Amino acid sequence: MLRGVLFPLALSVTLLLPLAGSAKPITDLKSFKLDMPIPDQMFPEGPGADAINANCLVCHSEDHVMNQPSLTKEGWTEVVEKMIKAYKAPISEADASAIVDYLVRIKGRK
Repeated sequence: MLRGVLFPLALSVTLLLPLAGSAKPITDLKSFKLDMPIPDQMFPEGPGADAINANCLVCHSEDHVMNQPSLTKEGWTEVVEKMIKAYKAPISEADASAIVDYLVRIKGRK
């Protein structure tokens, strides 16, 4: 058993030892600029914007919400209630009402 381990180890050391002194430092690293997306883009201003920005951006991006289908007031009410009841979003009753009104105004379906 020991012989089966020693031979490959000795062979590895014998082959890699000459390379140990030839390592060169990395000197060709260059800096680059990377523009990252802004994850907390705010919702457009208007009545209820403060409520939706304060509550919904904790879990959702503005883009995610804005790309949802247009819903009726009843539909948006169900969505906000689901966030509160199923996902335990800590949204006050007043904020929930303001969020629904805001969503109906910007993404509402008649």
